[in-house]
Order: sequence, then structure tokens, then C-alpha cells
Amino acid sequence: MANLKEIRNRISSVSSTMQITSAMKMVSAAKLKKAQDAITAMRPYSDKLTELLQTLSASLDADSGSEFAEQRDVKNVTLVSITSNRGLAGAFNSNIIKETNRLIKEEYAGKNVSVFAIGKKTSDAFKKGDRVIANKSEVFDDLTFDNVAEIADLLMEHFLTQKTDKIVLVYNKFKNAATQEIMSEQFLPIVPIEGDDEIDTDYIFEPSKAEIVKELIPKSLKTQLYKALRDSFASEHGARMTAMHKATDNATELRDQLKLTYNKARQAAITNEILEIVGGAEALNN
Repeated sequence: MANLKEIRNRISSVSSTMQITSAMKMVSAAKLKKAQDAITAMRPYSDKLTELLQTLSASLDADSGSEFAEQRDVKNVTLVSITSNRGLAGAFNSNIIKETNRLIKEEYAGKNVSVFAIGKKTSDAFKKGDRVIANKSEVFDDLTFDNVAEIADLLMEHFLTQKTDKIVLVYNKFKNAATQEIMSEQFLPIVPIEGDDEIDTDYIFEPSKAEIVKELIPKSLKTQLYKALRDSFASEHGARMTAMHKATDNATELRDQLKLTYNKARQAAITNEILEIVGGAEALNN
């Protein structure tokens, strides 16, 4: 009977875990809907603003270009690694940490690489070394454009003061609830537009291209970072919902197996008791 008690305890434990994972799945599903609507509505504006900025930048002379487009000899690189503050989201966080490590060891090997952490999981992963120069994990407590703009201002200041020569965003791009695409996106300096030089730019600019670009660049960079954080936020809830769905299915399967094992053990125990009673009765008759 001690074995039966142990199985009952395991069944109770697995059932409790299943209730927790099922609740977390429903919470993430509700948050995912709101986050998905936000990033879906934002992408057209962000993409068009970036396209306009790149088109204008490409049409300017080198001397009149923005200081944010300055191409330097890259010695110092800052990786803005965007993860979440919590786990239980499958490979969501580990994929970003692996990509950040790959960039450090392969693509920017020999460079002075620092990590700008957005998300506690990034901070925890790189806190043993001296790479983390800032930790802005609290932004996910209130993910608004104004709060993200403060982080973008800090990154722009690092670039302008030549603390870093290149800034790269590393984050999960939201595709659907089950799929996230790992992105390594250059933030600064601004990447000039590539492709056909004959771009339709038949616009009337007031006051001038150079002044418009100067005004647009900070806003575009803030929007770019905000979009990356929104993408990551939606991806986090999609990944967590999928992970909790799988965990609930696994817990259900394990509970059913334990119940079957319990019933078999209980049946065997009852059979043994019956055999003992019958054997005792036979012994008394003899």
C-alpha cells in the first residue's frame, strides 16, 4: 500500500501542475491577442517611416548627411539583447542568448563587444562577465513609446559620444503564436537603402531634405526600437502559450499513465488479498 500512496501523491502533484500550466496558457493567450494587435497595427507605419528615411538619406550628399549615419572603423560594438523577465517560454530566451553569444564569438570576434540588456534573462546570462553596460528590464512593466524613447535616447547618446561604433538589436520577431524569427538588426549607424538607384522621390520638401532627415532620424530610431520590443513582447506570449499548451498535454498524458499504473497496482493488491483470504480459509478447512 505504500507504493499506492506514492502513486496517488504523484497523480495529485501532476494534476496540480496541469492546472497551473493550463492557467498560464490562458493568461498568455489573452495577452497575446492584445500584443499581436499592437505590433500588427504598428508595422506598416514603422516600415514606411524607415523606407522614407533611408530614401532621403541616400539622396543626400555625404557632407550633409546625418551624424547618425556616420560610418566609422568598427572597434566597439553594442548588442541590444532583448529577452523577457520571466521563463517558462520554451526556447524564446535561450535562442536570443545563443544568437548574442554567436555574434560575440563569430561575427564580432576581436571587437570590444558590450551587451545592453533589455530583459532579466539577458542580464542573468551575461552578468558574470563585464559585458553588460546597462539593464533596462523594467521597461516591460510598462511598455509605452515614451519609456522606450528614453532607452533609444541613451543608445543614440552612446553612438554620438563614440562610446560605441555600431549598435545591433537582437530580438525575436513575431510571426505567429508558434513561430518566432531571430533577428539581428542594425540600429546605428543608419543603413542606407540598397537596390535600384532610380527611386521615385518626386516630392516637394519644406524646409529641406537635410532638415527633414535631421528631425526624422531620432523619431525613426525610437520607432524602430519600440517595434523590436513590441515584436519581442508578442513573441514572448506566443512562445509561452505554446510551451504551456505542450506542458499541459504532457501532464495530461503522464496523469493518465499514472492512473493506469495505480489501477493495475490496486488490482494486484486486491488480488493478493483475495488469494491470502482463500489460502487461509483452505488452511482452516484442512
